[in-house]
Formats: sequence, C-alpha cells, structure tokens
Amino acid sequence: MRRNDIKIGLDIGSSQVRIVVAMRDEGGFRVLGSGKTSCSGLRKGIVVSIEETTNAINKAAEIVEKISGIPIDRAVVNIGGSHLRVQPARGVVSVSKPDGDVEYKDVERALSAAQAIFPPEMSANREIIHIIPRSFTLDNQSDIRDPVGMNGMRLEVDALIVTGSTPYNRNLGKCIAQAGIEIESIMASPLASAESVLNRRQKELGVAVVDIGSGTTNLAVFEEDQLLHMASLPIGSSHITNDIAIGLKTSIEVAEKVKLEYGSTISKDVSSKKEINLSRISKSEEGTVKAKEISEIIEARMEEILHLINKELKKIKRDGMLPAGIVLTGGGAKLPGLVDLTKKELNLPAQIGFPVRLGGVSDALEDPAFAVVTGLIVAENQEKEDSGRSASGFFDWFNGFFQKIGKRSGGSDASQSVEKIKEWFKTFLP
Repeated sequence: MRRNDIKIGLDIGSSQVRIVVAMRDEGGFRVLGSGKTSCSGLRKGIVVSIEETTNAINKAAEIVEKISGIPIDRAVVNIGGSHLRVQPARGVVSVSKPDGDVEYKDVERALSAAQAIFPPEMSANREIIHIIPRSFTLDNQSDIRDPVGMNGMRLEVDALIVTGSTPYNRNLGKCIAQAGIEIESIMASPLASAESVLNRRQKELGVAVVDIGSGTTNLAVFEEDQLLHMASLPIGSSHITNDIAIGLKTSIEVAEKVKLEYGSTISKDVSSKKEINLSRISKSEEGTVKAKEISEIIEARMEEILHLINKELKKIKRDGMLPAGIVLTGGGAKLPGLVDLTKKELNLPAQIGFPVRLGGVSDALEDPAFAVVTGLIVAENQEKEDSGRSASGFFDWFNGFFQKIGKRSGGSDASQSVEKIKEWFKTFLP
C-alpha cells in the first residue's frame, strides 16, 4: 500500500471531530476506517480552547489508527465558522503567447490578478482560502469554462474569493499541529458538504446545500455547475438544545436527549395528549412535559434558521428559484419533519442529502453528519495549485511554532515538519 494512495479527511466541528481514512481505488475510494469524538473546544466553528480541541483531535485519531492501522499524520482539513466571507472578483491579463493560444499559466495569471483586489491592509486580519473561477471571457466570447487551448488576446476571469479570519485560522492550525498532523490541504466546510451530497445535474439546474451543524449552518448555492454563493450562519442545532433546556429548566444533556428521542419540526402533527416522562430520560428529573410543546420550540428555531437561509437566497435573487431545490445535510438535518418544513418555508423542493457512497467499511458514513468529512475525501479540487490558498502571514508563524512543539507520536523530528509545511505553503505564494 503506497502512502500516496491514502487520503485522510479531518472535520473539526463545533461539537464533534470526525476523521475518515480512505485508499484510492479503481473509480473512487475505499474506506479503511472512520471515527468521531465529542469536542467542546469550539463555539460556532471558532476555537475557544486549544487544549480541548487538540485532545479531541488526538482521541479521534487514536480511534481511527486502531481501526485502519494507518498513522494519522497528515490530512485534508475543513475550515468553517461564521468568519468565512465570499466576495466576487475579476482579473484581466493579456495572453502571453504571440499566436494567442491560451496556456495554463495565463489562467494562473488571471486568477492572480483577481486576487490582487484583496486589500493589503486586510491581510493582517483576513486571508484567502480559495479563489474559485466561475467563468472566463476571451476577447468578446464570454461564459467560457476552460479557456486553455483557445485563441485570443485578452483573458478575463470571473471568480469568487473565499476568505477567513487569520487569527481564527491560526488557532485552528495550532490545534492540528499540536496533534501531530500536517495540513495537506484545506477546504471551506460548505464546499466540502456540496462535494459529498450533490451531483452534477443538481449543480447544473440550480441547487442549494444546507448543512445544519451544531454551532453553524452552512450554505452553498450552485447554478450551471458553478458556485454562485456561499455563507456560514452562526446558528445551528445546539441552539435548539439550548432553547429546550431553558423551556424545561433542565440540563443541556437532558435537553439533547429529549430533542433526539422526541423532537419534531412540525408541531401540528404531534398529539396534544402525548407526554414525555422526564424520569425515564434521567434519574435526576421528574414530572412530565407535553411533546407538542417541545415540537413548538424546535419548530420556532428551525423556522428562524430557514428564514436566514431565505435571506441569503434573496441576496442573489434565487429565493424560490432553484429547480433542484434544497439538499439538507449535517447532524441537524435528521430532525423529523424538517424536509416538509423546508418546502413550506422556502417554497422549494427539499430532500435529505446523504454522503456519497464509498467502498470498504463505510456503513457508518451513511449519515448526513458525515457530509463534510466525506467531501474532504472525494473533492476533486483539492490539488494544491487549484486551492488558491494564500500563505501571507502564516509562513513565519508556522516556522517558529513547529520548532516549539513535538509530534504526537514523538517519532519525527520537528524541523522536518517545518520544512514540509514550508514547501506546501510555498506553492501558494504568488
């Protein structure tokens, strides 16, 4: 088994860390192992405790290493949280060859020109995560998907720039580094979810994937097989749990069990006579509560989340205008009745999105909560030269940081890790 044939996805979420190890196989990937563990070191996708986050990564890695026999020493990693921003950009260059034939380097120059709109004064606080080309214009011909090999004199790219908060990303980088894992490449969480649960026809027609996580809800909208819009909202399924805890005057743990065992997003479908005996959920609780009241709490919060999604769709004039509708995924998508509520609130078709089927030991991955980590494995646009990752501000920090820490396994020299990280970041320098 060659190491280059192994791909590891690391999804660091607000409530859980998930890791999947897969091996390249004919026509796809075969899962060798997967694991998850609880994580209390993040809030709304942002690290609030480096120690707790690092411990959670270590625990998940140990689980997967025992199952797969593969060391978790490098991974494709997600970046999420409400600090993610998307903005359009355009770059224009002259075709370099005298005969006008467009080469790959011309496309790279056009993307670099688009990246140049990123204000230098913002570089200390924000960094570019992706530059995603949507279409190209060559002289007077527009809506070109791949201009390489075509002939013209003036090449223009219409792109989307995805940026993130540099301090937040540095803290996440610290956690990953302290767990002894090298970052092979990175991907914004909304895009990873889309790679896992959407097919090309849906992207062509017009579709939105809504990933309801614990602390955030991610949105990615596609049309004509191109990313149209992306957003990360600072609200998720944990807010429903908090609402139930307040309503019942009980603990978060009890509220979570009530939500999972008795929750529904359509209150009118719940009998007003049905009662929940809290003592059966926890010995420390007593009394009963109406199941309909719980459903009303859940329904109100989910309506709020869907209202925010609709506001994002209105920004791009796609509210009620996506033929392939809404694909719901993430742990929060499993609440009963959510599909019907989504159809009603957004006036669009809706369905639950399950991660793409992988070979091997993958039964545990047939869960909407594994959409992001599965997307990190299968994404076709993870090649370094296509990621548009900016190294500004990170290079010197990683250099000093890796010299201060040891690998989790203790078997590799830290200076070697520094050089590997340096070489990887160099590929993104202009």
